[in-house]
Amino acid sequence: MRRRSQALLLAAAVACSGWTGLPAANAAGATRGVNSAEELSGRRVNSVPTPDARVDINHATVDELLKVPGMTRIWAARIVRFRPYRSKQDLLDRGIVTSAVYDRIRDCIIAHRTKQ
Repeated sequence: MRRRSQALLLAAAVACSGWTGLPAANAAGATRGVNSAEELSGRRVNSVPTPDARVDINHATVDELLKVPGMTRIWAARIVRFRPYRSKQDLLDRGIVTSAVYDRIRDCIIAHRTKQ
């Protein structure tokens, strides 16, 4: 019985740590997981938009912010509510969005200080 409880504790510790027993590095030595067939083929999934196509977080409406890939209505409303921003990094520094959300939207947004 003691061995079984030790095995269960070890299994729980491994599960909580996220360790899979598989090597984490790819051929280039980076530590990122493969998420889709596009990444397996080497094509870039999310392309960076041109500066003109980026959404200004200081002046955009909720509906305009919803055009950003990965944006939800809740996050867009929070961005509008806590304006103004000196830079897009303020979203993360001030706790407006989580780091996961920021990683999804950072290439598609910009923070202009003055009205265009």
